[in-house]
Amino acid sequence: MAEETCPVTTTLSIIGGRWTMLILRDLFGGTRRFGELRKSLAGISPRTLSARLKFLEQEGIIVRKVYPEVPPKVEYSLTERERTLGRIIKGLKDWGREHSSKQE
Repeated sequence: MAEETCPVTTTLSIIGGRWTMLILRDLFGGTRRFGELRKSLAGISPRTLSARLKFLEQEGIIVRKVYPEVPPKVEYSLTERERTLGRIIKGLKDWGREHSSKQE
């Protein structure tokens, strides 16, 4: 199978970034604001978080909602279509639980 048509390659090109899965993990818990995501993702810089959120928005994975307030209130949430990624994240979580006690 050619690399450009491989479904695994397609999926990883979108969700394979260093912080992406952790951002998605948080958004599966519900809508989050930038500051909430930043607190949850210890070690991520604001610049990196902003770039990852922008990328996910461009890919149609998340929705960015801006409220006309001062200061501006911005919330991020998953699109309905992308909620199907939940089973991938759950599978990774389950695998991690199962194998974290078996580390050698």
